[in-house]
This record gives sequence, structure tokens and C-alpha cells, in this order.
Amino acid sequence: MSNVSLTQAIPMLLKAVPRSRNFEAVLLFWVAGIHAFALAQIQLAVSQRMSWDMLYYWAPPTISAWILHYVLRKYVLNADGLLLPLAFLLNGLGIAMIYRLDLAEITRGGQDLFAERQVWLSCFAMLIAAIVVRLVRNPLVLRRFPYLAGAAAVVLLLLPAAPVIGRTINGATLWIAIGDLSFQPGEIAKILLAIFFAGYLVSRKGPLSEIGSRVLGMKIPSAKDLGPILLFWIASIAVLVIQRDLGTSILYFGLFLVMIYTATGRGFYVGIGLVMMVTGALVASRLFGYVGARFDAWLAPFATENYTAQGGSYQLVQGLFGMAHGDVIGAGLGSGFPQLIPLAESDFIFAALGEELGLAGIFAILAIYLLIVYRGLRIANTHQDDFSKLLALGLSFVLGLQVFIVAGGVMGLLPLTGLTTPFLAAGGSALLANWSIIALLMVLSDSSLKRVKG
Repeated sequence: MSNVSLTQAIPMLLKAVPRSRNFEAVLLFWVAGIHAFALAQIQLAVSQRMSWDMLYYWAPPTISAWILHYVLRKYVLNADGLLLPLAFLLNGLGIAMIYRLDLAEITRGGQDLFAERQVWLSCFAMLIAAIVVRLVRNPLVLRRFPYLAGAAAVVLLLLPAAPVIGRTINGATLWIAIGDLSFQPGEIAKILLAIFFAGYLVSRKGPLSEIGSRVLGMKIPSAKDLGPILLFWIASIAVLVIQRDLGTSILYFGLFLVMIYTATGRGFYVGIGLVMMVTGALVASRLFGYVGARFDAWLAPFATENYTAQGGSYQLVQGLFGMAHGDVIGAGLGSGFPQLIPLAESDFIFAALGEELGLAGIFAILAIYLLIVYRGLRIANTHQDDFSKLLALGLSFVLGLQVFIVAGGVMGLLPLTGLTTPFLAAGGSALLANWSIIALLMVLSDSSLKRVKG
């Protein structure tokens, strides 16, 4: 009888836990295995031997991912089961590539190592994500504070311009620093802006959707309704001028355009917004030398004057050469020369992976990003309340647009902007922000399913 009761109890126990959590656990085992294999392959290719050092780069992130899984299993049982494994897969792949670059740096006698720091930053970011899941049980709580989120975002954007704590690195004023600790507040600002946009647009959905007067046969919204577009266009230009950061400027304005179009359903906003974005970029390329230099490097990367110029196209060309060397299936992890690409661990980690994983590997990475964005859009589509719908859409779009801008820049399809590849590139600020986005999306997915069941 005891055997029969145990046999009956196991299916009941599995049924009590949603399938998404069990599926997530299986995928985490699989992703942890891929991470270990990548580190082992790199050690064998670079050092011709395996050592226990790889456990240092494998165990802490894996344990942190399982802690986050436990928090999800305990507090948001119905959360999406794919987001955590997909984000962890990208994060682990980034750690492996940075570790590979560190081994090359050690071989050359260099001291600029990033992998150890990236491991602990990844652990910290995942633990922060667990805290977000624990604290933000109901995403509608965020709807109460749209203007507070907007004000906090503005403060964070202005902090790098502060005289004492602001820092300029590689020509961009994006960092604040206290002692040896540096942080990029704009990464957190994009989450706060998404919360502000969602709350503001829900409250102003009616007026923004109303038809204004006709001009040349086209229906134009009233001046007060065009105010938000003008305001954020000016704000994005201000970010470009003050912080010398083209990528962040495009990211913020693009986020607002997508969210206002989703809230109102009016294509006018997208049309006029794109015209303003292109106009602002062209004017900036003529007025500001650093923007013009990036356009010149993009249009003629192999020209001698651009290739040899300070901050010119040398980095872009090296990245293109590396990806060309990778061909279709890649040189293999640890078998290429990604260390020849400047800033391969951060700005150009996409090109470094392209060399060693090839076109097939790049397609796989882009497919993972596409799947993450798809799951976010699916969460938005299944939500009943407009705020959660807009927030899920905005957070998903931030990740998707950032990947599009970075990948386009590295492959020479767009001007370089200085943005980094989510989850892959070295940097604690971006990891913290992107893992927080994943946490919010999982909370939103859990609340969506609860409402459907209710």
C-alpha cells in the first residue's frame, strides 16, 4: 500500500507545481552544461589543458541562477519558464568569452582582466533580480508612482554631468564614480522611463488618441498632444549634447515612440517621431564633431583618414575582419584572435563571438534575443490592464532595440553608438539593469496568468 500511495503522491506533487517551473529547472541544467562545456573548450584551446580554475567562473553564476529559480518557484509560480534560462545562457556565454580574452591577455603579459569581476557582477545582478521578484509581487503597484519614476530617471540621467562624481570615459559622460566604484545610472534610467511612460500614457490615452485639426489633408493632433513628443525629442538631443552618447539618445526616444504608438494606435506619432529622429541625427552629425566622425567612420571605414584617426574606424574594421575570419561555423572557442579587436570584452564582444562561433553562432545568439523579446511581447499581449501591457512591451522593446543598434553597428549596418550587448558585454550597470528587466517581465507574466485564471 505504501508503494501505491507514493506512486499516487508523485504525480499530485508534480501537478501542484506549474509545468513552467519544472521546465525551467530542466533548461537550467542544460544551460549550466553548455556554460561548463564552453569554459572547458576555451581552456583546452588556449592552454592545452583543463584546470579546476574553470569552476571559479562556472559555479557562482550557476548557483545564483538556481537561487533565482528557487525564488521564482516560491513567490511567482506561474512566471514565464523561458526567460531565466535564456538570459542565463547569454550571461554564461559572455563570461566564457571574457574569460577567453583574459587568457589571451595573460599570455601577452597584460594586466587588464575582466572575467573575475564579471562573474561576481553577474551573481550580484541575479540576486538583485531575485529581490525585485520578491518585492514587486504586484506590478500594478508601480502604476501609482509614474511621476516619481520619471523624476528619478531625470536625476539619474543628469548625475554624470555632476562636477565631482561625474566621469568621462572614451569621450562619453555616462558614469558616476565614488572612489574605485563606478556606475552608469542611465542603465537604470531606462527601466524608470518605461515605468513613467506606461503610467503617463495610460492616464493620457484618451486625449492623445483624439483627432486634432486637418493640415494639408492630414489629421494633426493638437499642440498640447504633440508636447510629449517634442519634450522627449529635446531631452534625447540634450543627452546627445551633454553626455556625447548617440546610442542612449536613440534608445530613449525610440522607447517613447513605440509606447505612445501602442497606447494610442496612431501611426502619426511614429511618422513624425522618425522624421524628428533622423533630422536630429543629421543635424548633430554636422554640428558635433564626434557624431560626424562616427558617421564618416561608418560610411567609409576603410578610408585611410578614418582608419588612422583617433576614435575612427579602426575598431570597426578589426571587428569586421574578425567576423570574416570566423566564416560560417567559426574558428572555434579559444581558436581565433578576438584580442586584436579593441574593447572586445565590452563594446565589441558581439564581433569577438562572431569570430569564434561564426555566422551560425551569431544567428543562434540573435535567435535567443529574439525569443526573449517574443516572450516579453507575448506577456504584454496576454495582460488585461493597459499599464502592465505597456510596461511589458516597453521593457521588451528596450532589449530588442539595444541588440538591433549594437549588432547593426558592429556589422557596419549602422553608425557605432557606444551601447553594449545585453547580458554578454562586461559591465555591472548593464547586467544589473537587464536582469532587473527579466525579473519584472517574469513578475508581469505571473500576474497575467493569475488574472486569466481568476
